[in-house]
Amino acid sequence: MDMQDLNSLVEDPASVPLPIRLGAIAAIFAFIVFMGYRLVIVDQLSELDAVEKKEVQLKKTFESKQERASQLPAYKKQLEEMRFSFGTLVRQLPSETEIPGLILDISEKGIFHGLDIDLFQPGAETRKEFYAEKPITLKARGTYAQLAAFVSDISGLSRIVTIENISLSPSGEKKLAMTATIKTYRYLSEGGEK
Repeated sequence: MDMQDLNSLVEDPASVPLPIRLGAIAAIFAFIVFMGYRLVIVDQLSELDAVEKKEVQLKKTFESKQERASQLPAYKKQLEEMRFSFGTLVRQLPSETEIPGLILDISEKGIFHGLDIDLFQPGAETRKEFYAEKPITLKARGTYAQLAAFVSDISGLSRIVTIENISLSPSGEKKLAMTATIKTYRYLSEGGEK
């Protein structure tokens, strides 16, 4: 194939021999296929790859949501149990009118166990989110057994009472001095009071 055949192929394709025409047609076809692949298919392949990655992510999201949805009855049951427990705990928090009686119970337990109570001083009430706490500073003297029985009885009250900052020091023969903060709590209703 020479230059004259190529010029005739452009000007008068019918005068060019058949093998050259077929070669030219094949080259044009190959060029069209190559350009179609580069311009159309390559973009679509990258788009397909992005969509496949998104599909994997969506499947994982679906599986996690399906797993949580399958556990919904258990979560509802757990929520109901928590509401019941919360109601039980709220009933253990005294109302404003029960606080003096609770303070009296605590002081009587100290006297019952033979403690020498040097200080029993209720402090100012502190408001929290849905409850208020009232600290009571306690200084008492007694044997280890008496102090332990007192603390045990306090923990056995039907109302929620905590003992914090317990400090023990020797006080005479076979006696200990205990300093502690006893906290009692009361429930604040939705309006802030009960």
